[in-house]
Amino acid sequence: MSRGIADIAPARLALLNAGSVASATLTEGLAIDFARLLAAAVPAIGGDGLARMEAQAEAGITRRMALAAQLLLEANVDLAQLQVHPSDTVRGWACFVIAAQAGLTLPQRLAAMRPLADDGHFGVREWAWLALRPRLAASLEEALALLVPWTGEASERLRRFACEALRPRGVWCAHITELKQQPQLALPLLEPLRADPAVYVQDAVANWLNDAAKTRPDWVRGVCAQWLADSPAAATLRICKRAQRSLS
Repeated sequence: MSRGIADIAPARLALLNAGSVASATLTEGLAIDFARLLAAAVPAIGGDGLARMEAQAEAGITRRMALAAQLLLEANVDLAQLQVHPSDTVRGWACFVIAAQAGLTLPQRLAAMRPLADDGHFGVREWAWLALRPRLAASLEEALALLVPWTGEASERLRRFACEALRPRGVWCAHITELKQQPQLALPLLEPLRADPAVYVQDAVANWLNDAAKTRPDWVRGVCAQWLADSPAAATLRICKRAQRSLS
């Protein structure tokens, strides 16, 4: 157990495992015992399901999130109950349930994910895009068209989701080869956000371009030069500076 996890008070960890409280940090989220949380939050999972989760206790967290979703689907658990659960991890499981459900179109998945993408907890918002990303990447052209309207949403969380979900490289997820090679495909998604007033969104746009700069540095330089020539707003200056932080 890492030092950070070991420093969590036993009483606090018990509350996290019981699903009574949300995690306050990434360290707390990583410390949660999924089998105990499943038993507390979703008793219908049963002994076999809990044993399957216990057997994966040492697996990576994304793999365990996906397994939790599989178990919840097999138990036919009410998704609506998961989406309003006090535990951010349980709400994260709901993200993976939406991504794994059979028979849904991409528009239907995005509509179902919307409240979770706009969740008040940072962790749930990360699970929302991570869970849906493989579906989005598999239908990239459709995904881009569906996400462009999200860039005009009043919620900065939804605007950020639109950008973060399709980063060429991303974090804790597979790369999207097509966007690494042809980042210009995402310009309709990036352009509306180039002067976004929210730092949360600015960072997402800058990180998207920084990802692209790993394979297409000249393209990123060109985009930033054009944006600054068209509208040298403070937000755009900040985005472009961060976007080119890895370039010499």
